[in-house]
Amino acid sequence: MIDFHTHVLPGIDDGSSDLTMSAGMIREECSQGTRVIVATPHFYADRMSIDRFLARRDEAFQQVEAWRREESALADTAADGMEMPQILTGAEVYYFQGMGRANALPDLCVSGTDTILLEMPFSQWDKGVLRDVEDILHRQKLTIVLAHIERYIEFQKDKSVWEEIFDLPVIPQINAGSFRKRSGLFRRDHRRKFCLHFLEEHPRLILGSDAHNLTSRPPNLKAGREEIASALGEDALHRIDETTREVLGL
Repeated sequence: MIDFHTHVLPGIDDGSSDLTMSAGMIREECSQGTRVIVATPHFYADRMSIDRFLARRDEAFQQVEAWRREESALADTAADGMEMPQILTGAEVYYFQGMGRANALPDLCVSGTDTILLEMPFSQWDKGVLRDVEDILHRQKLTIVLAHIERYIEFQKDKSVWEEIFDLPVIPQINAGSFRKRSGLFRRDHRRKFCLHFLEEHPRLILGSDAHNLTSRPPNLKAGREEIASALGEDALHRIDETTREVLGL
């Protein structure tokens, strides 16, 4: 399993607060069967330069990677030990006007790829947003994964730009928790129905936990996958896994 969207790096955003929490989150991912984690801390262009963000991200990653290597070494000597998942670095890049022409944008791609995780505006999308997405695809020639697309639909009173964007070769990502049933919560159940229908209509899709901690937003990839398999069958998971490996070159 590959968790494409996580906030496991310590002290860089509103995700893991320290190395202890990061370790707990990674252990939980491991226990669920995750073998690759993409660490995607938030990047906001109006809050921090790309150079500063990359320096902070790399520092946080080195802490986690040193711990992970130590844990993996211990697992090699334990009868029931499991090797910790591989961690790739990326970013959840929040949309900003003109980003399609930002020269440093490729530096925010997932390590070793041309794939960028783009967080779209939580507002009505317009032609300016569409032009930036087109520029990222065609001028910069990057692969776009749109983060947690189920969270934007309620803002699209006019769905014309939404439909134009999904006619482009972008790859949607949905949070695993959005596929889970929520007894008595109409809004969450409505979101689940939207996600299942979207997955049926769009075979190229990626799954991520969007995990931030071990309590309110924990790693939940396994539970989400179980819900998908129950509702749509194992073939849906195979398509997700194939798409994820493709964009990561694995």
